[in-house]
Amino acid sequence: MPERLSFEDQISKNKMKSTLLLGIIIIIFIAIGYLIANILDPSLFFIVMILSIIISLLYTWFGYYYSDKIALTSVGAKPANPLQHRTLMHSVENMSLASGLSMPRVYVMDSVEINAFASGRNPKNAVICVTSGALQKLNKQELEGVIAHEMAHIANFDIRFMTLATVLIGMISIAAEMLLRSFWFANTDNRDNRAGIIIIIVSIVVAILAPIFAQLVAFAISRRREYTADATGAKFTRYPLGLASALRKIKGEHVPRDEMRKFNRETAPLFISDPFKRSFTNLFATHPPVDERIRRLEAM
Repeated sequence: MPERLSFEDQISKNKMKSTLLLGIIIIIFIAIGYLIANILDPSLFFIVMILSIIISLLYTWFGYYYSDKIALTSVGAKPANPLQHRTLMHSVENMSLASGLSMPRVYVMDSVEINAFASGRNPKNAVICVTSGALQKLNKQELEGVIAHEMAHIANFDIRFMTLATVLIGMISIAAEMLLRSFWFANTDNRDNRAGIIIIIVSIVVAILAPIFAQLVAFAISRRREYTADATGAKFTRYPLGLASALRKIKGEHVPRDEMRKFNRETAPLFISDPFKRSFTNLFATHPPVDERIRRLEAM
């Protein structure tokens, strides 16, 4: 008989791995700053760090603060009707009680595809949006499993965590651009010795590859947060098979291509599954393989 997976163990491991991956992004950022300091002047290290942080924070702040409004507007979501969407409202209320969180604002998006997302900068300003297809095709246990998954994202502050990752990636991109431009102002004496030439070559490679690698790490963080939300959601419902069954229906449905136009590519990572059904390799995917998610839930 296969060994059962623990809710708490899965949650703890995935949170730890997410934090470690975030640490890798920070190390990349510091490494770029160090290379710039070596090419130009060591005293510029902290100036580069501070400028990158300020520019990236300003760029990301608006998206973070208004994340719920941006996401809802982009998909044309409407507030749920307490009478028309009674089952949905009851499911959200139940999961709100199970999680100990405030009742989020509930919205419905017009789409035949089974999907849902949560957004908001904190639990008090959170929203949950469910597609009309999910309400039509999922039974009570499956719908509660999906809602629990989204409540888990809220409970785990995943919007805040992924926003931090976005800020860091922005910082790396800015610092990498500074690194490339710093060659125009580099001390020419550094180019006359072997060590200086090596630093320049390494710097060029890092400046080109660092933003790409950082984005791949961010994708890995996103996949870890999905696993964590699955496990946390299963903890809320105490019935992981509900979400597993919903994921199986999501995997098996065939959505018309025209229907996918209702989704926004920028907000696609927020959804419980990729609304565009893209078959990326795991490295470039924002969501883990559905089969692996189902396997883990069924083993809990």
